[in-house]
Amino acid sequence: MPESPFLKSDRLHNLSYAIRGPIFDKAQQLESLGQKIINLNIGNPAPFGFDVPDEIMHDMILNLRNAQGYSHHLGIFSARKAVMHYSQQQGIHGVTIDDIFIGNGVSELILMSMQAVINEGDEVLIPSPDYPLWTTAVSLSGGKPVHYVCDESSDWNPDIADIKSKITAKTKGIVLINPNNPTGAVYEKTILQSIVKLAQEHKLIIFSDEIYDKILYDDHKHYPTASLSDDVLVFTYGGLSKNYRAAGFRGGWLILSGPVYRAKSIVEGLNLLASMRLCANVPTQYAIQTALGGHQSIEDLVSEEGRLRKQRDLIYYLMTDIPGITCVKPKGALYLFPKIDLKKFDIKDDEDFAYRLLEEKHVLIVPGSGFNYPNKDHFRIVFLPQTDELSHAAKLMRGFFDHCRVNNPKVLQS
Repeated sequence: MPESPFLKSDRLHNLSYAIRGPIFDKAQQLESLGQKIINLNIGNPAPFGFDVPDEIMHDMILNLRNAQGYSHHLGIFSARKAVMHYSQQQGIHGVTIDDIFIGNGVSELILMSMQAVINEGDEVLIPSPDYPLWTTAVSLSGGKPVHYVCDESSDWNPDIADIKSKITAKTKGIVLINPNNPTGAVYEKTILQSIVKLAQEHKLIIFSDEIYDKILYDDHKHYPTASLSDDVLVFTYGGLSKNYRAAGFRGGWLILSGPVYRAKSIVEGLNLLASMRLCANVPTQYAIQTALGGHQSIEDLVSEEGRLRKQRDLIYYLMTDIPGITCVKPKGALYLFPKIDLKKFDIKDDEDFAYRLLEEKHVLIVPGSGFNYPNKDHFRIVFLPQTDELSHAAKLMRGFFDHCRVNNPKVLQS
């Protein structure tokens, strides 16, 4: 009689992280066979030549001797003090050093927050499309993700009426991702004020993911959610991964603001969870003060002549120049989220497109449905590669779409 297999936890059923999901696994298989893959799937700056600023690296190295032991479970004093000063610069009032938690990247802090806040069956409103970690973290913590509409025809801004219609007695909070991954939207101030007002009326927490707050193009302005009200409990997330190109350092922070005195129980929970993981990566914590206080080199990269700006402009032009492909031009972050007019192509849906593009052209992208977007006709491109590689990838994609076009004689004969 065969032995019973060891099974994964039931709570992991139906959870996914498409950025490193089955299509990524297929790409790994192809690479193991010697195929060169053009990776447009993940916002990881370092492999594309975006280095951590020298002064950050220098200060980390100087402090390595001081980073051999565990730190305070909330983070070292200088790092939390720097984040506190940063919150003041952003117009967030009343933040003390005890309202700041340093974590191993924003990802860890998101999961800690959900575990500290959510009871079984609580609902959390999450944008669609979203960064899928949010949906997974809510589910893993026993909550129910409820997705609200972000309107493509309105530059991917959240649909306030849809958010309002989905608030129930079980709703615990609203997630904002601004600037947005995957759409590149930067939310208008009036939109944010409307969401803050809803949170205030319904006594909800706002979880504001602002990891891309400095990656802005064309003079678009980012408004920190927590700066718009002192009466709403806001969890604000930031870190080193994107603005400072230090994704592998795993350095992030969580800022609590608003009526924190009403959240003593949640703070106790966060303290417990922070203590259980002992502390965040200590060498990285010594980089935070330098990063926030020094020259903000990201501004050079997103300026009119900056590398990121040029790459965004190029890939946007090349993709929207393909008949049947449309896209809202990103105002921030590192991503393009194009739409495929499926009526014009012999393509079943976004996953079919992603698999076939990988197999036939060796270009790796992420299907839009991997971001909890219900219409299976979008995909995400990371525009971190240099312009020559982006041009090559776009040429391969154009060739794929031209071959799949329904009026292509080869398609009609097949």
